[in-house]
Amino acid sequence: MRIVADGLSPSCWSVRTRVTVAATLIVALLLVAGVTLFYQAVRHTVLQELRARGVLAAAGVVTIVRNEDPHGGLAVQDADFSLLQVVDDRGRVLASSEALRGRGALDVPRPPDSGRPEVHTAHVPGVAADVYVVSERTSSPYGFRTVHAGAPITELTRNRRFFIAALAAAVLLATAAVAWIVAVSVRRALSPVRVMSAELADITDITGGEGERRVTVPDPVDEVSDLARSVNVTLHRLEDVLLRQRAFVADVSHELRSPLTGLRAQLEVALEHPEDEDWPAVARSALSDADRLQGIVTDLLILARLGAGVPAGRERVDLGELVRGEVTRRARRVPVETDLRDGVVVWVTRDHLIRVLTNLLDNAERHARSRVRVTVATERDDAVLVVADDGAGIPPEDRERVFRRFHRLAEGRRRDRGGTGLGLTISRDIAHAHGGSLVAEGGGIGGTGGATNAANGGARLILRLPLAS
Repeated sequence: MRIVADGLSPSCWSVRTRVTVAATLIVALLLVAGVTLFYQAVRHTVLQELRARGVLAAAGVVTIVRNEDPHGGLAVQDADFSLLQVVDDRGRVLASSEALRGRGALDVPRPPDSGRPEVHTAHVPGVAADVYVVSERTSSPYGFRTVHAGAPITELTRNRRFFIAALAAAVLLATAAVAWIVAVSVRRALSPVRVMSAELADITDITGGEGERRVTVPDPVDEVSDLARSVNVTLHRLEDVLLRQRAFVADVSHELRSPLTGLRAQLEVALEHPEDEDWPAVARSALSDADRLQGIVTDLLILARLGAGVPAGRERVDLGELVRGEVTRRARRVPVETDLRDGVVVWVTRDHLIRVLTNLLDNAERHARSRVRVTVATERDDAVLVVADDGAGIPPEDRERVFRRFHRLAEGRRRDRGGTGLGLTISRDIAHAHGGSLVAEGGGIGGTGGATNAANGGARLILRLPLAS
């Protein structure tokens, strides 16, 4: 029973069903309201016409009463108002038309003495329809008299059932037509969505992800076509994420395999001839490989946190002061020149920014020949940190590759075989997480970032972060 109830619940209906039912109910309500208003308008028009004619019929009798005080029969002037009576204050019928001959006074309230006609609806025995009665009180030579002029309301009662049935049938037919039109229109409007759903199901069922699959964008430029374009953009991004994930897994496997293989080989060789091994040297070598593995794992965890958007506490940090502290924290292979502007405040996670500075300084020191230069300045609404060296520089075609995971140029591998190849990747991800950017340019110390490094040599890594408000 619960399954049936859930199936009948509007929340389980399709979009087509919900829209059709809602539109049909609204149209049905509007039609019922319209038919009711139409009937009331017709009734009002008929009653207004009856009132005008009834006042004239009563006025003719009132004129006779004032002059003659008639007894007996009354002549009918308006064929519709054939029910005429003259009644005294004691309720006796003094005169009447042929249609009311021998009947008692009409059962309607006596009008006031103001002489203004009053309108009532009464039921007269022997008359099939209700009677519209106009009553007026007037004086005669022998006292006050009440004049009644009545007409059967045949316009509203004749074929009344047929009229109401016809209106009800019209409402039902119109409602059914609207329901059919809305259902067909919604079905046609949702046809591209059904095609899109089938294509997405087909794309999802395909394993391996080979080839570029996209959904069809319908021709009319509307919300459905915008949805299709958004779906295609999402598919493109998912495909890009999948490709990068596969490349990342392959790179991680490669980078972890090398130190693990070396460590395992060293230990296996040492265990084959334990008496001939220099165990302190074996331990130092194993510790070196373990340090490299720990560095790779630590960097991977940082990348995972940045990619997952794990929130970290931020604070206002003076960039120049922070750089000055990191430069003087330890001795370096080459001298580091600084040109640091004070008061350049950024809203950052201090530990993350320190990691960026450490990576950039270590990278510049690794490649520098004789010196490294660090500058801090502002440019419009950004804080700009530049770390430059006078080394061999980065070829233009490699200036984006150095930010890829585990990508290391030949020069970097030669100078530092223990690096993980993740330092610049982490630095750029941290910059992006703070709403900034990190790029590599040529020119080195004193350069302008041109296309070649021949003039000055070296490389320039430029970090931009939004200034704190």
